Amino acid sequence: MKIGILDIQGSVEEHFAALQKIKNVEPVLVKNKKDLDQVKGLIMPGGESTTIGKLLRRFGLREEIIKRAKAGMPVWGTCAGAILLAKKIVGTQTADGLKLMDIAIERNAYGRQVDSFETQIEFDLGTYGGDYFGKVVPAIFIRAPKILAVGKKVQILAKHRGEIVAARQGNLMASSFHPELTDSKEIHEYFVKMCG
Repeated sequence: MKIGILDIQGSVEEHFAALQKIKNVEPVLVKNKKDLDQVKGLIMPGGESTTIGKLLRRFGLREEIIKRAKAGMPVWGTCAGAILLAKKIVGTQTADGLKLMDIAIERNAYGRQVDSFETQIEFDLGTYGGDYFGKVVPAIFIRAPKILAVGKKVQILAKHRGEIVAARQGNLMASSFHPELTDSKEIHEYFVKMCG
């Protein structure tokens, strides 16, 4: 199965390496529509959301991703990618988002680079079995956004100190943190199941 990683800015190589550890998955770097057309799902990595938003337009990918996501292609945004998926970006800092997922998010809400931290969170991996299956996974937060609110159709997948850090709405998933920077592959495997 081919899973794409948006390759215009951000933690691309780390997601690529994480997907390489998963059996029967071929990671594909997505730089244009031709690349996007061959993948079953897309990871939008962390980076700088304003820059990524501008480059999505410049490379002609913005409308293509919106069209594919609305047609059911799974899309997972981590950190900056989560910001770009959100229907509402709260605060003075904005980005040219895709406005796909019914969440409100605040950029850099966990502070500056020096405020980055690593912790353990419980992530709901149980969607496919029907029962709740909480798995403790490592999570790295770097200038991370906060998911402030979610719509009625949005499932909360993880919280940290009472605040939402991962959510899913059908074929869309957002996480504030960077699982690709850890040795854990559970969340990448979860996304691969979404794509299957």
